[in-house]
Amino acid sequence: MIRARELTKHFQVHKRPPGFVSAMKSLFHRTYETVKAVDGVSFTIERGERVGFLGPNGAGKTTTLKVLSGLLHPTSGEVEVEGHVPFKRETELLERITLVMGQKSQLIWDLPPSETYAMNRAVFDVPKAAFEKTLAELTELLELAPLLDKPTRQLSLGERMKCELAAALLHRPTTLFLDEPTIGLDVAMQVAIRDFVRSYNQRHEATVLLTSHYMDDVVALCPRIIVIDRGVLIHDGDLRQLIKAMDPDKRVSFTITTGTPPTDEELGKLGTLVTREAQRITLKVTEAQLPGVIGHLLNLKAADLAIEDPPLEDVLRVMFGQSKAKANGPGTGA
Repeated sequence: MIRARELTKHFQVHKRPPGFVSAMKSLFHRTYETVKAVDGVSFTIERGERVGFLGPNGAGKTTTLKVLSGLLHPTSGEVEVEGHVPFKRETELLERITLVMGQKSQLIWDLPPSETYAMNRAVFDVPKAAFEKTLAELTELLELAPLLDKPTRQLSLGERMKCELAAALLHRPTTLFLDEPTIGLDVAMQVAIRDFVRSYNQRHEATVLLTSHYMDDVVALCPRIIVIDRGVLIHDGDLRQLIKAMDPDKRVSFTITTGTPPTDEELGKLGTLVTREAQRITLKVTEAQLPGVIGHLLNLKAADLAIEDPPLEDVLRVMFGQSKAKANGPGTGA
């Protein structure tokens, strides 16, 4: 459904020092610098996949999504979405894709969302019966009924985001590009958006490419992740396999409720101490050590015992550090 082959997007950026004299000089002579937002990225995504697209700020994620949705023309390389070249902006493709950007709004500020929906129906030439059926389904899934007739400016951020998603899906796209769809939302609203995206994906076999700085979004939705840094692809594969390859050790958390709490030195014999907050302790333990550590903790009558994989944030931090060290060349630290 989505294919990128050696995708490259470069920008020419004007640079000058601050000050009035420099500003005047720039009117007659400008110095430009080439910024490689995306540099030779290749990947393929099959129909119905949910894929996380991750990277630090400025890595090229949003630029890639804009190229895939046809908003930007690539500098070089090949891009194909649902059998079409995106930047040609063919009607058949535009009817099948949508781009949701958490920091951009398509709702009309002074009008209720229902007015935007009616406009979108006309733009996409959706038959009225199909439009009403889709809107009823989205209204139920996202609990939009109390919001449809309120002016957009009176809605909270979370309410607006739900209405944005509905506006983007009224034409029933089969490829979703989601750029930070839960940014600024509270925990309950983030969960609601995740559940909705998963439900839509399963109902319509829609392909989802998601960028987010909230790792809970990615872990909950995306079995596969693509990671880029400085415009270069550094990982494409199964999320769990990545975590196991980068940091195979488990995190064992527990609470000591009886007896004398163990000292840091005693805990160090069980594993590496990660955090200790009051009676709650987290250790980093290898899989080989895990059975013995669990047995010891049970003898201590530890409560609320939990065994988890390392947080995705920690794994990505290590990965980006390695990428930076490699980019800087030998002899430099991450």
